[in-house]
Amino acid sequence: MQAQDTSRDRPSPDLTTQLIHHPYHPPKDFAAPQPGVFKASTVFFPSVAAMRSREWKRKTGYTYGLHGTPTSYLLEERLATLEGGLQTLLVPSGLSAIALVGLSLLGQGDEVLLPDNVYGPSKALAEGELRAWGISHQFYDPMDPQDLARRITDRTRLVWLEAAGSVTLEFPDLPALLSVCRTASQVTVALDNTWGAGLAFNAFDIAPGLGVDLTAHALTKYPSGGGDVLMGSVITRDEALHLRLKNTHMRLGLGVGMNDVEAVLRSLPSIALRYAAHDRAARHLARWCLDRPEFSQVLHPALEDSPGHAHWKTLCLGGTHSSGPDQDLPGNAAGLFSVIVDARYTSAQVDAFCDALRLFKLGYSWGGPVSLVVPYELATMRERWPAQLKPGTLVRFSIGLEAVEDLQSDLAQALRHLS
Repeated sequence: MQAQDTSRDRPSPDLTTQLIHHPYHPPKDFAAPQPGVFKASTVFFPSVAAMRSREWKRKTGYTYGLHGTPTSYLLEERLATLEGGLQTLLVPSGLSAIALVGLSLLGQGDEVLLPDNVYGPSKALAEGELRAWGISHQFYDPMDPQDLARRITDRTRLVWLEAAGSVTLEFPDLPALLSVCRTASQVTVALDNTWGAGLAFNAFDIAPGLGVDLTAHALTKYPSGGGDVLMGSVITRDEALHLRLKNTHMRLGLGVGMNDVEAVLRSLPSIALRYAAHDRAARHLARWCLDRPEFSQVLHPALEDSPGHAHWKTLCLGGTHSSGPDQDLPGNAAGLFSVIVDARYTSAQVDAFCDALRLFKLGYSWGGPVSLVVPYELATMRERWPAQLKPGTLVRFSIGLEAVEDLQSDLAQALRHLS
């Protein structure tokens, strides 16, 4: 077959120019399991009129790489479906999602309320930059809706919720907290939805007529699943709120790399299967830890004695967002649990236990294939020692995808180092 003569389309006899402005375009009817990766800073326009008329805020066209490509648009739409929202913004990390919300919705003289068991860097943001910009904050007891009610004032503009709580994994009464927030019309309610991952419950339909205004999600965790991507999202249902956040997003120049977007797109179809596997192993090991005399308390929302278990059971055992692949594993509860090592053991002994673990690696984050462990000095992280927790040293485990029998053996051998 004779090759097509494209010489008339060549813009120049110079080879470099020909390579840059090559006339060939591949056919458009290509389909495969994984979507294509479109990377760009510059986006071409067919005419000046198109350049002047294209609008980037509602994804009706492409204007500049920072505002999105077909690849990022696809991930945004799939994440909105995952969490029950309508609009998604992608940001470089989970923490940048939290920061975007605060910078967009708060100004000088405003106040933000955070649960005392909030993600640590979120607390640091409130105590650092937000305070320096004249934005005040209070910490409320997430297990006491009346404490939240007492703290809301006419200056309160934003209330953060977290379920389950960071590190200590208390599960709050989300409908009650939302009901309190809805008594103040000026308050926007945000949920850190990283633990639930859009699977444990629908944050926008927590109870009839009750739902959050937006979610922040560290896609670094379960949506990525590989421990190799940093990314976050902010998801909304209200168009006006979305555009307010999107304008700030644009002015801050927040963007994500399309190769990272590709990695999340590749992992997203398996998120429910991986979440269930992490969950099953974590429940098995948490129940095993209940029988160990070295631990005075085991914190996991699916355990009956764990703080907030009844709230978890009410919210996470029903609805399409909480029906996991395993019929004998009711509800969804992620792959995290913490233990309180009995107070008779010193911090040095607890550190020796963590150092002795072989399969569990010392490292932050979670949601990847490798199990992780971190000891925490909880007294330095909270306003006061939580009343629902026994004294001792807290250690958090993130359960990966290793064989659960191997992880249990690893815990057993490392516990010998406590003494």
